Amino acid sequence: MKVLLVSSSGGHLAQLLCLRPWWSQHERHWVTFDTPDAVSKLADEDVTWAHHPTTRNVRNLARNTLLARRLLAEVRPDVVVSTGAGVAVPFFWLHRVFGARSVYLEVFDRIETPTLTGRLCRPATDLFLVQWPEQQRLYRSSVLLGSVW
Repeated sequence: MKVLLVSSSGGHLAQLLCLRPWWSQHERHWVTFDTPDAVSKLADEDVTWAHHPTTRNVRNLARNTLLARRLLAEVRPDVVVSTGAGVAVPFFWLHRVFGARSVYLEVFDRIETPTLTGRLCRPATDLFLVQWPEQQRLYRSSVLLGSVW
């Protein structure tokens, strides 16, 4: 299986890295930001650097949408997996055009209110996972995975 792992750097990337027992068994490609933590943690991985900042930055949303279109066509993943943040949005809205499925894992630290990226990606997500029972009330038909930490 080909997996495209998409997230911002920092805590979002750290949560995807916690899923190593799963993703290490698959062919994979990463999309994240060119920051010191991401560069060091993904040194031996196949990575494409996305444009940031993404929060309310229309120019970078457009640039990342073009990046998503190009990468989805080149990589042809079976599944796109993300924990957010904003960089995930274009990948989730375009994945079906390229025959991929999607899995979104809501972040560990937002228990009582939904994230902006979660709200934007939810309508386009095939499997929406949460880490807390309280998060299930925020997202219809989400699946409780439990903590990845």
